[in-house]
Amino acid sequence: MAVPVAFFALFFAYPVTAIVGRGLKAEGAWQFGRIGEVLSRPDILDVLWFTTWQALASTALTLLIALPGAYVFARFDFPGKQVLRAVVTVPFVLPTVVVGTAFLALLGRGGLLDELWGVRLDTTVWAILLAHVFFNYAVVVRTVGGLWSQLDPRQEEAARVLGAGRFAAFRRVTLPALAPAVAAAALMVFLFTFTSFGVVQILGGPAFSTLEVEIYRQTAQLLDLPTAAVLTLVQFAAVGGILAVHAATVRRRERALKLVDPAQTSRRPRGAGQWALLGGVLLTALLLILLPLGVLVERSLDGAGGYGFGYYEALQSVGAGGSSTFLVPPLEAVGNSLRYALVATLIALVIGGLAAAALTRRAGRLVRGLDALLMLPLGVSAVTVGFGFLITLDKPPLDLRTSWILVPLAQALVGVPFVVRTMLPVLRAVDDRLREAAAVLGASPLRAWREVDLPLVRRAVLVAAGFAFAVSLGEFGATVFIARPDNPTLPVAVARLLGRSGELNYGQAMALSTILMLVCAVSLLLLERIRTDRSGEF
Repeated sequence: MAVPVAFFALFFAYPVTAIVGRGLKAEGAWQFGRIGEVLSRPDILDVLWFTTWQALASTALTLLIALPGAYVFARFDFPGKQVLRAVVTVPFVLPTVVVGTAFLALLGRGGLLDELWGVRLDTTVWAILLAHVFFNYAVVVRTVGGLWSQLDPRQEEAARVLGAGRFAAFRRVTLPALAPAVAAAALMVFLFTFTSFGVVQILGGPAFSTLEVEIYRQTAQLLDLPTAAVLTLVQFAAVGGILAVHAATVRRRERALKLVDPAQTSRRPRGAGQWALLGGVLLTALLLILLPLGVLVERSLDGAGGYGFGYYEALQSVGAGGSSTFLVPPLEAVGNSLRYALVATLIALVIGGLAAAALTRRAGRLVRGLDALLMLPLGVSAVTVGFGFLITLDKPPLDLRTSWILVPLAQALVGVPFVVRTMLPVLRAVDDRLREAAAVLGASPLRAWREVDLPLVRRAVLVAAGFAFAVSLGEFGATVFIARPDNPTLPVAVARLLGRSGELNYGQAMALSTILMLVCAVSLLLLERIRTDRSGEF
């Protein structure tokens, strides 16, 4: 436990506390009255209201569109099912900057809708809602579909035999069993949309601002630390409540159901209705997922002289077309991101692996408290963490502001929870008697771990590494503060290009986003080949 606790205390608790302290302290005394002052401002109340209602609307719309897909993946067996499952999961591992850029190419100025019908949806709430559905579709499909595939269909069939109609049998038998999974998926979608940053920053324009976007604006543009500190506390409290409700929902789900092998519940579609449902889900995947990604690729190839790789070639030079956005060729952001993500993945595996090993020992409240500590980075603004790095890690022996390691450290904070959640169930499934037998035969604790635990969790480690790599590659909220101008990451480079006018900057942003999308997609396909849970759940 010592290493994970020290890591989080130094690189998470210390920077966040310092930022909040600077905002709420004056002349050495805490000024809690500032909380009421900030929360009574009309502009802040508008931000809180928009953050809440857009998250509720995004959650409802995602459930409405994704639940039919969850049923299809759970109950139907059809050619290309595994490939389609990987395709619909690609958005979940894409950086939010890429998602925003893809929908900008589809809905924004000069986008596909603008060219075909003269319709623009960027800077409207509809663009934000559609991008959130795109991003979270896989959360519902995998969370609900994974459980749905393990529910015994004979229970619903028995209700039909006893006289219940199809809808009544679903409402009285299947829906109550699915309710915990639906609630868990809805809470996770609400969490992701409540803390949305990159999507709202790119598609919302100045008219719309979530808590995360407002924290960034108050911190980076207005330098109003008191307001940013109050908003950070509000977001932390809200997300903490969401995670607590989610944990309770998951526990209820785990102890309430008896499940069967998913292979027993999947069959080919029967009848016109089921084939129509399958076709509707395929059409949804085409329009909602493949179309934005396809338009993103098309825009990256559509140059002034026709289709080609002109925008990709421009990434190799500094100031192409008179642009001074970068001090180095934008293409260097690819190498920077890969190096940073690899180092962040290694850090996340070490910290997360040690934490997961400690949590398997069930050694009282202290260890259980560590489990909650590891989830805190999901509940605190990444903008706050990044700015906290700048103002705290600036003195010896931890003067890291000019060091390249600062970016991987921030990215690793986001990767650790994924590592723990992936490895912990597998480590807990290892029979303690195997370790005891190795000890009886003279193996040291280190050798017992190497000979017993490691072979059993090797695949889980690879899956955890893949998720940590993907989320590190796309981290934007903290990295936008600490990435140096001469070493930008891919998400930061895309945001900088989109922030400048000009066709060349726009095309280069599309090209970099396409590269980032392909790297994330390859990572996901590798995960699909090595993942250990064949039920289809995360």
